[in-house]
This record gives sequence, structure tokens and C-alpha cells, in this order.
Amino acid sequence: PRPPTRAANKLSDAMRAAIVCILATAHGFVAPARRPCHPRRDVAPRAAKETTWDRITGPKLFKSVKRTEGIHAVPLVPLRVLTGILMVHHGSEGGFWPANFGTPGFDGFVDFIVKPYFGFLPGDPQLWSAIHDYVEFWGGALLAIGFLTRPAALSLLVTMGGAVYFHLASTGLQGAPFGHVENYSYNFEEPTLYALIFLLFWFNGPGPLSVDAAIYKQLAPDDAD
Repeated sequence: PRPPTRAANKLSDAMRAAIVCILATAHGFVAPARRPCHPRRDVAPRAAKETTWDRITGPKLFKSVKRTEGIHAVPLVPLRVLTGILMVHHGSEGGFWPANFGTPGFDGFVDFIVKPYFGFLPGDPQLWSAIHDYVEFWGGALLAIGFLTRPAALSLLVTMGGAVYFHLASTGLQGAPFGHVENYSYNFEEPTLYALIFLLFWFNGPGPLSVDAAIYKQLAPDDAD
């Protein structure tokens, strides 16, 4: 037979060494070798939790929210409800319900506002006065509960546009923005602010805690927007 080659001898020596190592380890003569430790990757330090003070004084002081949802939508609720209730009051001149024909409040609105400043409108001035009352009364009620908010807000926006026109036509700018008046506010100031509020709800809808939001949730439950 052929003599064993050098490679065969090396293989036999390696096998004998492996067997001896296994037996010695099994009987406790040799401690098992530890697995090599892999070096840990560098882990970026965790950013400190943002505090309320950071939000007030940090970069977010200058950031505008992109979506009025969650906590950002909370201010819309009192704004919508209180604005609607105040509109109900404006639409009930002369009594509890709108369009109180024959009362001093209703007739005064016809004689001193509709006839001299809106005489270009076709039809009976009392009809336009009644429409004005109904829009403010029922539009305000719908806005307060958040039902049919967009059409209600649009109709109220048109009404406030007429109110701004009336005040500008009757008393002008009153020296705005730096002029001083007796009642500390310009006559056109209040309807202008109301108009901007109605413009907001016409564009964005009622926000949370509204009838419209509940209806939309039932109509489109899978809509994430």
C-alpha cells in the first residue's frame, strides 16, 4: 500500500486534535471557548423629549400646522358654537323668532337699512329683511350644531358682506386703521370679523364634535383624511 501523503497526515492530526478537544471539554478539563464578541455599532443618542417650553420658544414657534386635526381642531368648537349662537341673536330682531313683521325692530331694519342702502334689490324690502333674519337665525343655529356647516357658513358670509357694505356706505372707514371713534370699534369691524370666521368654516368645514363629522364618519368610514 501507498504511504500516507503529507496532506493526509495533516487531516488525521486535525481530526485527532478535534476529538481530544471534544472529550476534554466534555469532562471539564478544558473550558469551552467563548464566541467572539462582535463590536457594537455606534448607536445615535436618543433625542431629549420635547417639552412644552421647547414648543413655545423653539423653532416650532414659527411653524404653522398643516392639518387642523386632533388638538389643533379643539379651538374650532367654541369658535363655531359661540359664533352660531350670536348669529341667532342677530337674526331675531323684534322677538324670539326671525322675521317679526310689524315689530319696531323689524320695521326699523326695513326703513333705515334696507330701503336707503339696498333699494337696488328687486322685490319688497320686507322680503329681503325677512331673508336676512332667516339666514342669520337658522344659519347660526346650523353653524352652532355643525350641521350643513358649509352652506350655512356661505349664506352667513354673504349676509355679513351686505353688513360690511352697509356700514361702509353709511359711516365710511371712520379713519381706520388709526382713527379713534366713540365706541372704540369701527362700525364695519364686527361684520368683517364675522365674515372671516364664516369664510374659515366654509373652506374647512365644522371640525370635531359636529353633526357633519358624525354623518361623514358613517358615509365614509374608511376615509383617513
